[in-house]
Amino acid sequence: MKDTYNTIAFPSEEILYKEKNSKFFGYAFPIESEASVKPIIDGFRKQHPHAVHYCYAYQIGTDSVAYRANDDGEPSNTAGMPIYGQIQSFGLTNVLVVVVRIFGGVKLGVGGLISAYRTTAQMALEECEIVEKTIDIHYIISFDYKNMNKVMRGIKENKLEIVSQKMEINPDSGHPIGKIEIKTRKKNAKTIFDIFNSMFEIDIKKC
Repeated sequence: MKDTYNTIAFPSEEILYKEKNSKFFGYAFPIESEASVKPIIDGFRKQHPHAVHYCYAYQIGTDSVAYRANDDGEPSNTAGMPIYGQIQSFGLTNVLVVVVRIFGGVKLGVGGLISAYRTTAQMALEECEIVEKTIDIHYIISFDYKNMNKVMRGIKENKLEIVSQKMEINPDSGHPIGKIEIKTRKKNAKTIFDIFNSMFEIDIKKC
């Protein structure tokens, strides 16, 4: 079971590609959700107010993938898809690549546009540090306070990372209840679930 994926560690430096007086500015960003995209694009509209096209592509997810390729007024499939093709070529996910074009007065034609957007995206990604990350599954473990030592022992023995923890009061009994969010690699998830699910008075649920 594959439980890793490749992405970029940090946003790229701005790169510039020129073709027949047109300027293509390229950028790459690590992202976790589609909600991150619009603020980034809006930022480039302010940064490059004289640009005519703000084209981009992104891919998010591992098991189920969401992607989009946006031509932003360029002829269909001459900008967004060449950019997205480079994301695929590098084998990346959770990444956004933006190419901002400032028109230089000379039309490039369909082939010229495809080449320019593809090359700019490639140059931006080549500037990035590519890292391998694990696909993690998150669980919430709930327990009466009296069972806290048992839960913590299980977490320690299985070398699990605690994402968050809090105490609440059970409205029925008035006793404190612990809730701990843990994460584990996908390949270990079923084993971890079974360990805590078999413990008396311990509840575990996937986030």
